[in-house]
Amino acid sequence: MNQSELKEKVVQILDEHKIGVLATVEGNKPHSRYMTFFNDDFTLHTPTSKETHKAEEIEKNPHVHILLGYDGEGFGDAFVEVAGRASIREDDQIKEKIWNNDMGKWLDGPDDPEYVVLEIEPESIRLMNKKGEPPQELNFR
Repeated sequence: MNQSELKEKVVQILDEHKIGVLATVEGNKPHSRYMTFFNDDFTLHTPTSKETHKAEEIEKNPHVHILLGYDGEGFGDAFVEVAGRASIREDDQIKEKIWNNDMGKWLDGPDDPEYVVLEIEPESIRLMNKKGEPPQELNFR
């Protein structure tokens, strides 16, 4: 698979699969949870509250790992592994861009002072398990 085809397949997975696993580091151990992700040219965004463990963990150690795309159909389901650096964004433009009313279960609205967006800049993205092919990697460093 050439780089253009690889990028196309990775974008397809990032755009079609919004729910994935975000792993942060706490006390030198991984801490994982399901999150909702929004793709913007390989940069991922996920909403959260600034009063969460993940926000605290990212402030201490910005290295994160994300899994997106597995359908649960079995061997051959393509998915991506994203290794990157996360930062906490509080600007209104990004908060408005990804806000949807389903987030109202956790936050009072796009103006909620606790609402922040985690922005993940990828260092690498690996396409995994594509019909038994070996992993393919995009590097962003």
